[in-house]
Amino acid sequence: MRKRLVRLVGPEQRAYAKRMIDDAPDGDFVQVSAPTRTLEQNAKMHPMIEDIKRQVPEMRAYTVDQIKLRFLDALGTELTFLPKLEGEGLFPVGARSSTLTKDQFSGLIELLYEFGARHNVRWSEPQQARAA
Repeated sequence: MRKRLVRLVGPEQRAYAKRMIDDAPDGDFVQVSAPTRTLEQNAKMHPMIEDIKRQVPEMRAYTVDQIKLRFLDALGTELTFLPKLEGEGLFPVGARSSTLTKDQFSGLIELLYEFGARHNVRWSEPQQARAA
């Protein structure tokens, strides 16, 4: 499978993207999308979820991934549920924080802060890192 990404940061990259479209065979797809979350945003989220899990009693029963899915749901991310192969119950599919745009991920971080403020969570991250 052939997949090439071009970040549009100036006229040269736009011209290259246009050439790629002109050279692409019929049937190929083109997608233009906002940039996804940064590694810094992702590195910030995981300790926040750990802090919430450790300090909010009703969150202790959930895994980190389950807590993240709960916040993705609160953010309004579309979740799909499928039945388990064996036994009863459902499991979520499709919701991944790695596919969020930078702005959506910022909203997720704000939800974590808001929830933490309502539950008196003391963040383990350094104070100066919060401004990022």
